[in-house]
Amino acid sequence: MEVRVLNAEDGFDLEYRGRVVLRHRLACPALDISRGKPSVEMYRGNFSISDEPSGRVTPAQWRRVDGGVEFLEGGVPCASLRIDGAALQVEALVPGCDRMTIRFHAQPGEAVWGGGEQMSYLALNGCSFPMWTSEPGVGRDKSTELTRIMDEQGMAGGDYWNTNYPQPTFLTSRWLAVHLDAACYNVLDFRDPTAHCVEVWSGSARFELFGASGPLELVSMLSERFGRQPPLPDWAIGGAIVGLKSGASSFDRLERFVEAGAAVSGLWCEDWAGIRETSFGRRLFWDWVGSERSEARYPDLRASIAGLAERGIRFLAYANPYLAVDGTLYEEARQGGHFCLRQDSDEVYLVDFGEFDCGVLDFTRESTRDWFAERILGREMLDIGISGWMADFGEYLPTDVRLADGSDAMEAHNRWPVLWAQVNAQALASRGKTGDALFFMRAGYSGVQAYCPLLWAGDQCVDFTRHDGIGTVVTAALSSGLVGNAYSHSDCGGYTSLHGNVRNVELMQRWCELSAFAPVMRSHEGNRPDDNLQFDSTPELLNCFARWSRVHAHLAPYVRHLCHEAQGDGLPAQRPLFLHYPDDPELFTVQDQFLYGADMVVAPVIEEGAEARRVILPGSGVWRHCWTGEDFAPGVVEVSAPVGQPPVFYRPDSAFAQLFAGLKEVLRG
Repeated sequence: MEVRVLNAEDGFDLEYRGRVVLRHRLACPALDISRGKPSVEMYRGNFSISDEPSGRVTPAQWRRVDGGVEFLEGGVPCASLRIDGAALQVEALVPGCDRMTIRFHAQPGEAVWGGGEQMSYLALNGCSFPMWTSEPGVGRDKSTELTRIMDEQGMAGGDYWNTNYPQPTFLTSRWLAVHLDAACYNVLDFRDPTAHCVEVWSGSARFELFGASGPLELVSMLSERFGRQPPLPDWAIGGAIVGLKSGASSFDRLERFVEAGAAVSGLWCEDWAGIRETSFGRRLFWDWVGSERSEARYPDLRASIAGLAERGIRFLAYANPYLAVDGTLYEEARQGGHFCLRQDSDEVYLVDFGEFDCGVLDFTRESTRDWFAERILGREMLDIGISGWMADFGEYLPTDVRLADGSDAMEAHNRWPVLWAQVNAQALASRGKTGDALFFMRAGYSGVQAYCPLLWAGDQCVDFTRHDGIGTVVTAALSSGLVGNAYSHSDCGGYTSLHGNVRNVELMQRWCELSAFAPVMRSHEGNRPDDNLQFDSTPELLNCFARWSRVHAHLAPYVRHLCHEAQGDGLPAQRPLFLHYPDDPELFTVQDQFLYGADMVVAPVIEEGAEARRVILPGSGVWRHCWTGEDFAPGVVEVSAPVGQPPVFYRPDSAFAQLFAGLKEVLRG
């Protein structure tokens, strides 16, 4: 269905599927153009980006032309808007203009979501969101002391909008979606209640429009547009992946989890290739190859992996798209021409990753993508029996590197996580392991969905804080799910521990409760494992992890059902309440609870010290409490929520009701 131009008394409207998507008036023009003068600074994946635009033109005059409209300034065309089916092509016609702001129409009270994986806000109204993949920051709240300290130490504090995975796609409660089909720096700005503004750092932009009868159809359309993930493998949903990084002793420690009755599907040792100690904490040695260093940490790893496999336990590792200058692979990659180069010479462009320098793989070269997929992910990892890995980073492409394909690094920066995902997917396909082996990523941009089978929510602080603690993983799953990512999970226990901020028992317990109701449950020891509690630190924590791992495993048949829905309809496993109940605007901003599929409501406790919490039970049917069996009428209820009994409800008429009813005994046993 095409976009229509409708004349108005002093302007025009663009209408798509019966809704106005853009409104141009003499008193409120729909776009402006200007010339940019950017300033970009990067330090260890944290960016400071500003602009000094000049020569701004805000054309009020317009005229119809074949295929769209032209905007005029002083009677001279200065910008064009061409209509191509359900897409809009906007172009500045003034030489040198490389900035545009397009104002899409917003109705009073219209809710808006999207923006990729957002950590702080599900509903984006009232805020502005730069679309630039980066480190998300530590603390992410300018009012806190932790964020202040981290900002002083290299721009590392972050803000509510910083994210590893931005995506310039937004959905509205008129069941419209708009996607900017570009990788350049851009900003989604929803501070004006009358307009959804998109600032684009380019002289041209293509916008794709989607319209549906409701949110389920709209999310399905977006999932189809960006690419659907393969179903999760049975082993990944049938138990917990235990993250340990203490070298060969990790295998001995795993036995404690097994003896405690944990349902274990995998052992994840991110330190498989070695470690280095830094002021940030225990970092990995970024050299993804078997070496004397890795052999000393994990002797005869291939045999150990085979031994686990005989018991039905997979082994997972770690890789990222950078190579340390003091590693084994660096010289091989340099001689092969696989690194990004300096602009002023043929020297490798080195990046400081925190007390060690690395080269950045140039994935604009097909031969480099092939080399990394085969030489590292294939021969060094998959071929020794590794069944999955954290495919970390992807956000660090500097904006002043020289790339093999001649592209501008400022334009290529947001594409980098997608290229990185493509390399990992290529490796799985080369060994026939797609849908069996599993990699997971935190970084992304538009199109990563077609390659990355599983997201993880990044590096949360080990606390309950509003913008960087346990609750942000719920917002991350819900927001990313709306733009085509079916599966998300988090580091159970959190990751970032700095300036005296360490895990406590309650946080570990509550994170177990939350992780059990994600499609994949995986623990992490964090950046400072020696300073923090681990799940095998005490019998109490070990038993807690074991119990909730069994809950996770018990739900595998239901998660398999959700995988089928993701494949067939593009629906995420974890869903905002409004996705199935769109007629209740009160649900549009709910981000501290979620639907797990259509048949469960999960309201994790994400407030420290809470023994009860308010829960919204949507719709018109009865909801049954998992742990007490009590039935509740729909509406807002206050329920008891002590540690070990998070509010979880299910529909008694669900085809999986018997499975859900068994959760109480599984948890108790």
